[in-house]
Amino acid sequence: MGDKEPNQLGRIMNLRVSRTAGNAVLFGILLMLLGDFLFSLNDAMGKWLVASFAVGQVLVIRSLGSLLILAPMLAKQGPRLFQVERVPLQILRVILTTGDVAFFYAAVAYLPLADVMTFYMAGPIYVAALSHFFLGETIGWRRWLAVIIGFIGVVIALRPSTAMLSWPSIFGVIGSLSFALTLILGRRLRQTSDVTLVTWQTVGALVTGLILSIGDWRAASALDFAAMLALGIVAGSAHMMITRALKLAPASLLAPLQYSLLLWAIVLGYIFFGELPDKQILVGSVIIVLAGLFIFHRKNMVDVTSKSDVPPDGH
Repeated sequence: MGDKEPNQLGRIMNLRVSRTAGNAVLFGILLMLLGDFLFSLNDAMGKWLVASFAVGQVLVIRSLGSLLILAPMLAKQGPRLFQVERVPLQILRVILTTGDVAFFYAAVAYLPLADVMTFYMAGPIYVAALSHFFLGETIGWRRWLAVIIGFIGVVIALRPSTAMLSWPSIFGVIGSLSFALTLILGRRLRQTSDVTLVTWQTVGALVTGLILSIGDWRAASALDFAAMLALGIVAGSAHMMITRALKLAPASLLAPLQYSLLLWAIVLGYIFFGELPDKQILVGSVIIVLAGLFIFHRKNMVDVTSKSDVPPDGH
């Protein structure tokens, strides 16, 4: 009987650990979904604001809101905030993150929210293609095929015509490329804390906004100012939720959930602006999402089973 009791106790402890891990993963998924919703809400608020205010002004006040969220963490960070690795890459990342936000707002000022978000949903496709050149990652023929198909989806969403050359569409594509390059640089700067990365990109957006708003600063009501401030608070909260989610659940499980951003863009675009995506945007977005999901799936298979019974991606 003495031997059975420790075994039974061990099984109970294992069961409790398993349940705790399962609850953590579930909480991570919920945080990821909530974070994505907040980002979508932030995008809808940004579109509403840039209809009345210059992008530079929105960037300035939004950045101040982000700094409010970051303040407690900055107090703990102290001098370490200035101890950054690979300074040139840090500067490049700040430029790209600022371009990402600025071009996004410049695009949604003229295009439906779902249209611009479709371009951004191609981010993982750009990352897969660019990682081969910038990170030296091996990309097999299956993922290259998915990348090509994803690019076809982007072209369809751009509407192959003279509209492809419209400035709002170009802004959307440049912004999404900036977003993808930011993700790649994030991999190169793994040793830098999230607080440091977010702080410097916020400072970069603040400085850029001040420059862009010279001579174009408009009087804002208390409600408008609060809304612009809320942009930074909402975005900062969403970022922290997603960062926490990635610590609770596997990235391979959470990554596909980012496509909920497109669903929310359609819903919020219709509720707040009466926008509905046209047929070409829907077709393009479906192609982009399917290509992106395949890239996630295939990368996960290769990473997990590279030493097992599933052949490498290139075979």
